[in-house]
Amino acid sequence: MPDSHIGEHYLTKREQKENAFWRIKHAADERRQDRMDRILSQEGESLAKTLGRVVYVSACVLFDGLVLTEIIVRLDRTAFAWLVFAVALGFAIVVQRNLYDEWFDVDISEMDFDQQ
Repeated sequence: MPDSHIGEHYLTKREQKENAFWRIKHAADERRQDRMDRILSQEGESLAKTLGRVVYVSACVLFDGLVLTEIIVRLDRTAFAWLVFAVALGFAIVVQRNLYDEWFDVDISEMDFDQQ
């Protein structure tokens, strides 16, 4: 598999398809390895942090599903109400995700990859 994309237009269709397959497989392998590293790095975490994740995500779902939907009900289910709800939901999700990343971030930089 050539590492360079230069001259790829000189390859046959079969070679181009094979190169594309290997690029996709490599990207998928990297994502899979990152997920595995994040899961393995959670082994040493405290029970409070693990339960905190569950409680936080549950609270976010309840807030988004119960509190924010009141916007639609209070504004009589108009198109404007749905628009305001969509904007508020988008904003809430961005804030919730940023807080989740800040509070429950998994540090995989300290992992010893040789011990796996």
